[in-house]
Amino acid sequence: MSNHSETAANRPLRVAIVGAGPAGVYAADILTKSSGVKDGDFQVSIDLFEAYPAPYGLIRYGVAPDHPRIKGIVNALHKVLDRGDIRFLGNVTYGRDLTLHDFRAFYDAVIFSTGAIKDADLDVPGIHLRGSFGGADFVSWYDGHPDVPREWPLEAKEIAVIGNGNVALDVARMLVKHPEELLTTEIPDNVYQGLKASPVTDVHVFGRRGPAQVKFTPLELRELSHMNDVDIVLYPEDFEFDDASDEAIRTNNQVKTMVNTLTNWLVEEHAESDNPSSRRLHLHFLHSPVEVLDDGTGTVGGIKFERMQLDGTGNAKGTGEYVEYPVQAVYRAIGYHGSALDELEYDAKRGVIPNEGGRVLDADGSPVPGIYTTGWIKRGPVGLIGHTKGDALETIGFLLEDRLNLPPATNPDPQAIIDLLEERGIEYTTWEGWNKLDAHEAGLGAAWTGPEGLDHMVRERIKVVPREEMIRISRG
Repeated sequence: MSNHSETAANRPLRVAIVGAGPAGVYAADILTKSSGVKDGDFQVSIDLFEAYPAPYGLIRYGVAPDHPRIKGIVNALHKVLDRGDIRFLGNVTYGRDLTLHDFRAFYDAVIFSTGAIKDADLDVPGIHLRGSFGGADFVSWYDGHPDVPREWPLEAKEIAVIGNGNVALDVARMLVKHPEELLTTEIPDNVYQGLKASPVTDVHVFGRRGPAQVKFTPLELRELSHMNDVDIVLYPEDFEFDDASDEAIRTNNQVKTMVNTLTNWLVEEHAESDNPSSRRLHLHFLHSPVEVLDDGTGTVGGIKFERMQLDGTGNAKGTGEYVEYPVQAVYRAIGYHGSALDELEYDAKRGVIPNEGGRVLDADGSPVPGIYTTGWIKRGPVGLIGHTKGDALETIGFLLEDRLNLPPATNPDPQAIIDLLEERGIEYTTWEGWNKLDAHEAGLGAAWTGPEGLDHMVRERIKVVPREEMIRISRG
């Protein structure tokens, strides 16, 4: 123990953070700002590792491109990494390029902030039919994720989206919106062409509970009303409020705003039904999926729900009444799920690394010295960006508390990890490399000329999709 405090006193504390999304960047930022202050000044040296060649995680690959909010978050993350006191190493995959043993050799502590990118399962018959998809996979496709196929089967006229969170609304909006409206965003050309060829006319979004229990936010809801030539369709029989709903409307401004918006739309819709649009977005509540129906060829032909009713507490119970909708595709967007990481315990039910306040636990439930976690892989895929900051603060607090007892790195020289990556032939990318790719994407946007009639449109950037191309430009 004393051995480490002596070494640490003579050199910066070496910390590796695995995952360069908001959780990883916030952890790096908080840790940097904690060094050189109070309890016996100490210095810190941080390397931020990322499996993709580019930083920002789900902000780059998990948010719809037409979200106005993304830009602000990206700018904030960019500021942190642009200071130069945190080293970014992209295109390095934990468990394949580097092992836990490697990290232990070069760092005193490792923080895992790998997030959650897989779809949570929906266990109903027929969910594996052709035409049934995970919402997160669709998001990865339209966000130009480097590791997913470039084509997406958009063949359905009528589509069901299951879920009542922000991802469900994003998926529904991207499916139903006319793709010309997305041309001002960074969507890659293959995504624009794919959406343009889609025959969709109707997208149905289904939630298990009532309008006062939805999990999306007012911003997401308002974005629906900004789409051209898309009618929003609501159903009076889905508007049910119990005591808990009334309480939520009275005490929570966000719930009140959303319920008011939905109720106003319901009224307006019945007033304006004489000038229909070419596409419709249907919002259904109090529907619990029971089965995805086969059209006889192993493909989705419909979906069956049980009608629900609220039980007074804001939860829903079955009524024994069933309804079916003809659809040719089903997207489940009921949440993300974290993935297991080599050499660490994993809670498969919750999709998290077992931990106590961010200290990673072993099979016996004891803290593993020097190993920490933060973000969605720590607490599960819930909460917004604000929660991620609080989360990182808690984890860093424990790391600092443990600082003098951490198992010391055998080779803390910052150059040593670079030598190892080069020796293994890993084409790692850097922050300078990201700035090159960033400028390249902005250049593609500036040089873009739109199709006839849309040539007045301005694009801030166009995303580069293939991993090899991202690496080539970054390493230039």
